Amino acid sequence: MTQGLALAPVRGRDRIEVLDMMRGFAILGIFYMNLPAMMGPMVAMFGEIRKLGWSLADQRAWLFMETFLEGTQRGMLEFLFGAGLMVTAAKAMEPDGPVAVADLYIRRNLWLLAFGLVDLFILAWMGDILHVYALCALALFPFRKMKVKWLLTLGLLFGVAQFIGGTLEYIDRSQTQATYQAAQVKQAKGEALTKPETEAVKTWTEKQKKITEGDPMLQKLSKDEAKARDGSFTEYAGFFISTYMMINAKGALLFGIIEAFGTMLIGIALWKLGFLQGKRSTRAYVWALVLAYGFGLTARYVGGLERMTFSPIPKTLWMTQELARIAVSLGHVALINLLVRFAWGKGLLSPLKAAGQMAFSLYFLEQIIGIWVLYSPIGLHLPSGQGWAYVMWQASVVVVLLLIFANVWMRVFQSGPLEWVWRSLAYGRKQPFRRPKAALAAVTPGAGAGDVIRPARPLSQ
Repeated sequence: MTQGLALAPVRGRDRIEVLDMMRGFAILGIFYMNLPAMMGPMVAMFGEIRKLGWSLADQRAWLFMETFLEGTQRGMLEFLFGAGLMVTAAKAMEPDGPVAVADLYIRRNLWLLAFGLVDLFILAWMGDILHVYALCALALFPFRKMKVKWLLTLGLLFGVAQFIGGTLEYIDRSQTQATYQAAQVKQAKGEALTKPETEAVKTWTEKQKKITEGDPMLQKLSKDEAKARDGSFTEYAGFFISTYMMINAKGALLFGIIEAFGTMLIGIALWKLGFLQGKRSTRAYVWALVLAYGFGLTARYVGGLERMTFSPIPKTLWMTQELARIAVSLGHVALINLLVRFAWGKGLLSPLKAAGQMAFSLYFLEQIIGIWVLYSPIGLHLPSGQGWAYVMWQASVVVVLLLIFANVWMRVFQSGPLEWVWRSLAYGRKQPFRRPKAALAAVTPGAGAGDVIRPARPLSQ
């Protein structure tokens, strides 16, 4: 029996501030990565990065985003999702605890899946991560008891598999390049080519043509997008939804689930090690920062330079892409945990706590602003293709406004509006919304890491 225990959201002093800061950083940072697709042209997100704009400022902005941000905000959220499971399961070892916790956990994530479908098919955001995380969550619960070494092994499996596959591809492309270069020398001398050399020339030429002239499928996508952005509400929304269906037909959903699930397992391990919540030594975080950023940022910077050659040369990013993404995500976690150990650093990051508290609501607000207010035919209908530097400027303006909004909101309310709806649905009863009057003068910030089973107590305590 679960008599004497009550399910209640984590609030006030039960929250872990550094997790709120990470969540706030991640949810605001992800807007920089999502805005290019919202602005268009969409093909810039599928490899044709010059289509968005390619001035010198754009090149620098793109390389910075590719090196420091791309995929790492998802990485942090996936770490935190794994940690959230451990917070939720904090009392799962008590009699009948696992049943009650699992019941809440499943309900929460089924509702998360429903919210994700709303984001996909009502707000028409093709890049939604909520449905992916919800699907992962339904299989994540049994892994809470797994040892750290196995969590890390399984969590890194996808990155290792990609490294092996990328290595094989790198070797194959290097051989093709060497054969192609040898064939060019022979052609210059008027000598006949062997069959392998003829095939290498054909392969290299086709790949170069695809880079220069564009993929025919992406060319069609551009035409459909231009029509939709100047069309009706249904044409515009239909384009985003159909693009989601197109990329899923190519395995994007399965890829996303595998990536997210592995990173969530690493998040559970980092929680068990005390790394996420700031329980390690300063020395440990310094070493983690140096090693994670040292490998991750270097690999991603080199990979970005390789992409900027716009040629079919072999690329190291095929090998390092996922492992470097995880490394830089880990570096962000280490950096935040280091900064909060200093008064000035904690003060600098403090506004992010409110954003972390209402990250769910902010995520939806970002879609509404980016897709429907700024770029839709029924909104401001701003022009697309303004450049990567413009993306950074515009995203920064929106992020600052959202950060201000979150801090004002959380001074009055206990959670964001959608967090309140989600919790009320998950618990099957209306949750407290406004802060008690006595608490308004001294708000205790924190963000929803999850839910626990604990003795119920008045919120005023």
